[in-house]
Amino acid sequence: MKQKIFIRDLLDLPGDIDLRLTALTGEIGLDKEIEVADVNRPGLTLSGFYDFFASDRIQIFGKGENAYLDSLSSADAEKSLAKFFEYDVFCCVFTHNVFPSKMFIDLARKKNIPVMVTELNTTQFISQVTHIVEEAQAPVVSIHGTLADVYGFGCLIMGKSGVGKSETALELIERGHRLVADDIVEIKRIEDSMLVGQGSPIIKHHIEIRGLGIINVREVFGIRSVRNSKRIEIIVTLEEWDSNKSYDRLGIDEKHFSILGIDVPHIVIPVRPGRNIPVIVETAALNQRLKKMGVHSARELDKRLQDWMKMESNRNG
Repeated sequence: MKQKIFIRDLLDLPGDIDLRLTALTGEIGLDKEIEVADVNRPGLTLSGFYDFFASDRIQIFGKGENAYLDSLSSADAEKSLAKFFEYDVFCCVFTHNVFPSKMFIDLARKKNIPVMVTELNTTQFISQVTHIVEEAQAPVVSIHGTLADVYGFGCLIMGKSGVGKSETALELIERGHRLVADDIVEIKRIEDSMLVGQGSPIIKHHIEIRGLGIINVREVFGIRSVRNSKRIEIIVTLEEWDSNKSYDRLGIDEKHFSILGIDVPHIVIPVRPGRNIPVIVETAALNQRLKKMGVHSARELDKRLQDWMKMESNRNG
């Protein structure tokens, strides 16, 4: 499910994100939904070339666009802007804290087009607003589990209630790793290739331990024990040990778990008394790091065994 973001949202972003925007046309057009994350710089358009004009995007007026408009006579500027505003322009943003002319504001008001100015330079604004819109529009799903940063790898721990997900995360925190979310993990698909998880705004950085209750990890263990979000690179499913089930003992064939259409490496860890699950999770994260570097321990051992058997077969034959 995709979320929606509106122009008004850019003026008052959550947390410490600030685009330093000021609306110059009041409430006009602020309730427009932003449907396209890409922006457009209309320098070529203002000079008269309207082929492929992406009027449905945020129009960015940087130093180049402003310099061009300032170089025009009053009559030519009016002609250029009149042609520009004949199109269904979505929104205009002036960067570098450079304010548009009264003529520009008046024409925009007549067409109900919002105009804003930002203190940020053009590169900063384009980078930040594109990221903000892409993240806001990313497909999102909530999954029951625990997400931790283990050796820099986002590890999503899944399993039935009571199997030990939170207790495993607590031990990982004790061992110097970081909690991202417990119980409910909100997962977004970014750029069709990446999954990023975070906690619910209401319960983030809290963890439930049966017999102890709910604790605030940030307050108990310090700010270095938590982080707000993390890319998910491995999924670990904890399940009660079933003596009738055959578990993977070699790890040659990598299994995957699909979330929002993206496949993530997946391992199943059977839980029973005496097994140190946090250490196994740590090892899984380190092993996954090796795999990303092209080192697959199980396959390399299998190859050595195959080569040795061939050599022995040739020697005996």
